[in-house]
Amino acid sequence: MKISIVVTQEEHFKFAQEICDTIESSALLRGTGIAKRTPEYIQKKMSNGDAMIALADGKFAGFCYIESWEHGKFVAHSGLIVHPDYRSLGLAKKIKSKVFDYSLKRYPDAKIFGITTGLAVMKINSELGYKPVPFSELTTDPSFWAGCKTCTNFPILQSKENKMCLCTGMLYDPKEKQKNPPRHPFNEAVLSRLKKIKQALFLNKILSFFV
Repeated sequence: MKISIVVTQEEHFKFAQEICDTIESSALLRGTGIAKRTPEYIQKKMSNGDAMIALADGKFAGFCYIESWEHGKFVAHSGLIVHPDYRSLGLAKKIKSKVFDYSLKRYPDAKIFGITTGLAVMKINSELGYKPVPFSELTTDPSFWAGCKTCTNFPILQSKENKMCLCTGMLYDPKEKQKNPPRHPFNEAVLSRLKKIKQALFLNKILSFFV
């Protein structure tokens, strides 16, 4: 099986609906919140060359797109997804690495960031040189945070004035001198424990309103 990862073009528009459906179904299975995407939005990213798609013998295998904020000061990778038929092949890491390298060329001065609840994505980001940061180090562009409105955790984000949520913020600054391997090694046990603590704190906060 040959899998290729390429920058998207209009010829890939036909996969937009399948990409959206796969992203949503994956989030439901994991029981996590997610910002919903529309086929039209995915197609816009495709036509602008701000996305990459993995194809296996002409079939959709994986996808990720790029968003820029504050006039290119920040860049985020969103919608990273692998079709169920092609999971457990290390494809998510390959797509993320390709998009990461592509972003550095397309937006050389931008800080690359992301917010996620997924430990697998945190691990990939860490291996690329991202570091965990508070939300205050991420973009303040309201349109970015508005994209979280369809996430089930949005009320939590609102209650914390966009400063904290169940997601973990991660940032790669190209101006920082990077080390190989990255100086921010991923510790799954520690991050998993922190994630559970954060969830418990938010849950106690919510329950306190009903006591």
